[in-house]
Amino acid sequence: MSQAAVATTVFGAFMVATVALGLLAVRGRGGGGGGLAEWSVGGRSLGTVFIWVLMAGEGYTSFSYLGAAGWGYNYGAPVMYVVAYMSCGYAVGYVVGPVLWDYARRHGLVGITDMVAHRYGRPWLGAAVAVLATVFLLPYIQLQITGMGVVVSTVTYGAVSLEWAYFIAFAVTTGFVVVSGLRGSAWVSVLKDVLVIGTLGFLAVYVPLHYFGGYGELFERLTAERPQWLTLPGAGSGEGGRGELGVGWFASTTVLNALTVVIFPTTVAGYLGARNADALRRNAILLPAYNVLLFVPMLLGMAALFVVPGLAGAESNLALFKLVVDSLPAWAVGVIGVAAALSSIVPMAVFMLVIGTMWGRSVLSLLPRWSSGERQKLASQVVVVAAGTIALVMTYTAPNTLVRLSLVSYEGMAQLVPMLLLGLVWRRLTTAAAVCGLAAGVAVVCGLVFTGHDPVWGVNAGTVALAVNLAVALTVTWLGPREGARSGAGDPRPDEEVLARDPLPGAGAGAGAGDENEIPSVVSARG
Repeated sequence: MSQAAVATTVFGAFMVATVALGLLAVRGRGGGGGGLAEWSVGGRSLGTVFIWVLMAGEGYTSFSYLGAAGWGYNYGAPVMYVVAYMSCGYAVGYVVGPVLWDYARRHGLVGITDMVAHRYGRPWLGAAVAVLATVFLLPYIQLQITGMGVVVSTVTYGAVSLEWAYFIAFAVTTGFVVVSGLRGSAWVSVLKDVLVIGTLGFLAVYVPLHYFGGYGELFERLTAERPQWLTLPGAGSGEGGRGELGVGWFASTTVLNALTVVIFPTTVAGYLGARNADALRRNAILLPAYNVLLFVPMLLGMAALFVVPGLAGAESNLALFKLVVDSLPAWAVGVIGVAAALSSIVPMAVFMLVIGTMWGRSVLSLLPRWSSGERQKLASQVVVVAAGTIALVMTYTAPNTLVRLSLVSYEGMAQLVPMLLLGLVWRRLTTAAAVCGLAAGVAVVCGLVFTGHDPVWGVNAGTVALAVNLAVALTVTWLGPREGARSGAGDPRPDEEVLARDPLPGAGAGAGAGDENEIPSVVSARG
């Protein structure tokens, strides 16, 4: 058999196994039955292991194989921001995750749009956040489709075209997400993590030995020939319209992304799928170990400078796979390609699931005919297919549209931090203040990013926008009328109904456990 045939056969066999594993996830859980909570958050019954592989899978995307290696190839040290913000984000998640899980469980919520609608008592606000979040999440689906297409076309030596690889990504993901929801994604994450750990562990040893004789020789060449790749602001920083990726940018991006990742809709979906708060705490302790793997594509991207020099533009994202295809047998190339493909499929599945849940629960449910629980699940499943189809069609017809939008996606999602996190702990924050802050933050970040001012003044544009967001929200809160039971105006609900609280370790030991193991809110409204 030719190299292309061997690699394609390996890839095809694993894709069939992926769909089968995703569909098997519903066995023992009613054969795909159950309501929206069972489908969207796994019935709130996933233990530490499944939550770990799911959230690691959601965080370890095609960027880890393509973008991380490409950034290592092009810039060097600045790519380390990924490890920094994810590690800090897990520390923040140790506190925030259990709080969000408890809030959602007490009030029967399944996502951030639910939480926003419940906190402010405004269903329309949840719908508006769902629309905004969808705009920021759709580019991630498209990027995963594109990433998988590039990987599959490369590792099959061109036997599978980009167009077919795009469709395979959409079909495989949609096939099990619609049927088995979050549980299916968690099961597929197990396969993905086994392959990712195995392949990256192998490449971490093989590539330096094969091409350089060991790590010592590799680092000697880096320090002698490419020293700027090893320090901030890195190589090529400030060129091509990109601002300097120095210490200010690194620190501000780490802080911004660490705060954002804990309220990112896909992260929250993982939180809400947990069996109890302790599973999330254990998960936050264990997840940083997964970040060790991120060093591999970053380092191999820099190693590729000496093996395949001259890669420019988007081609630099293939730095890692150029090494793989150049030096390994076809079956090994196929297995590594599958690991990279699953690193696209798992996060794409969670993105599609979250968009479907947000629309089914917070947007379409406002229509009387779609307000029942079973109809919300059906609506969510329809939206999953629709969101994936939109991303697929735009990948074929107008790829640059979503790619341009992706530039602002993460920084745009960051603007929800005050509305959600501050709102859940401070009753004084009013609806008008939260909306005005969000609008100001999104406007600032779009203006800065789309005019090429990111970084601005040496810091991440999203951080500047978040500061404006917070300033506007606080100003409107202090100058405007109060809301809440104590003010005698607006929302009459007591603080215990509106604000979040931190569950004690051991609270909610089983799905649906009562409140007897929990403490009263640790937050009081003093506004």
